[in-house]
Amino acid sequence: MSHFSLELPTIQNWSCHSCSECCKQHGIFVTAEDKARIERQEWTAADGIPEGQPLFVKEGGWLGKAWYRLAHQPDGSCVFLDGEGLCRVHAKYGEPEKPIACRIYPYAFHPAGSKVAVSLRFSCPSVVENRGRSVTEQRKEIREYANQVVPANVREAQPPEITPGCRLGWPDLLRFVEVLDGLFAADDVPVLIRLLRTLSWAGLIEQSKFDKLDGARLGEFLEIIATASSEAFRADTPIGEIAPPSRIGRSQFRLMAGQYARKDTYASDRSLGGRLRLLRMALALTRGRGSVPAVQECFREIAFGDLERPFGPLPADADEMLTRYFRVKVQGMHFCGRAFYGVPLVEGVYSLTLMYPVVLWIARWLAASDGRTSLETADIVNAITIADHNHGYSPAFGTWGFRRRVKNLAQLGDIAKLCAWYGR
Repeated sequence: MSHFSLELPTIQNWSCHSCSECCKQHGIFVTAEDKARIERQEWTAADGIPEGQPLFVKEGGWLGKAWYRLAHQPDGSCVFLDGEGLCRVHAKYGEPEKPIACRIYPYAFHPAGSKVAVSLRFSCPSVVENRGRSVTEQRKEIREYANQVVPANVREAQPPEITPGCRLGWPDLLRFVEVLDGLFAADDVPVLIRLLRTLSWAGLIEQSKFDKLDGARLGEFLEIIATASSEAFRADTPIGEIAPPSRIGRSQFRLMAGQYARKDTYASDRSLGGRLRLLRMALALTRGRGSVPAVQECFREIAFGDLERPFGPLPADADEMLTRYFRVKVQGMHFCGRAFYGVPLVEGVYSLTLMYPVVLWIARWLAASDGRTSLETADIVNAITIADHNHGYSPAFGTWGFRRRVKNLAQLGDIAKLCAWYGR
């Protein structure tokens, strides 16, 4: 019998629709067993692998441990992706012969006390669009994946800190998560109002001490401040009266959003010239003058000002997509602790809520690149997949500098302002 139970996101559906986006967006790291198995398969030019094309790329080594990932084709696709957008390994040998990372995608597994919380990566368009079978109907398959990747000592994992230096036990930590999910679940108001409530709640948590609160008393306290935050932002809150973000906040945000917009795979240009281009892009995003540098092929260079004017109401289904995104990340513990660069819960909430203006900034860029002045559903879907490709996975987002940027935006009070600004 398994040593843990699974907590599934009951609001989510998913089935693979063979769009092959995961094979074009991600660097796939392989285990020693994966590598040995693929080497035994003896791939040749007759199988569609060009002569001299390496199957693996070695990373690390020198002073640290070396590991391997699947090589990429010149266009950034996985070496095993064929011209029809299908996996050669799957086609020739079956799904069990693929690397474990490919088999479990888009699922992610995170410690949650006596359970393991299951999240999904929204870099998969089918996840964003909620297409396929209910996740709850797939418990058996998900269990099999979990048994392969979840360590035996998962129940010994420490809970995330609430704020720096404040760590409670798992039962109390999960009380925070439950209330946080409740704030996002309030379907009587738009998702923007829920985000403003959540930010207010997180700010009150950040100012509070919990050394004398636990159990039922802690739960009551969290509900009280959640109610206070909900009353502060009602359905009729005049969003248009929220002040614009500060100049410093906009500069910090543009740099962050530009990082999210990048296709940051291991096929990227890592030469000195490539790094200089990234530096020039970062300087342009910081200044915010002239044209936004196209960080990948789906964008074109447009004036920064084109992303700052109102784009009108969001598409009708955007609220559902974004709400589900936030709730799956919260329920799956996919926003703090070991699942998210080791950050405390409050900092993780700030990073998660920043995904709203990031997604809308990228969606505006996609629309403007197509010559449009309003957003369509496809813009939201594509923006979420682009942003979530990096969120929680790109090493750059766990660095001191990036985390400092999130904290600065929180301290300036600019996260709520950015949400309102790009939501108009």
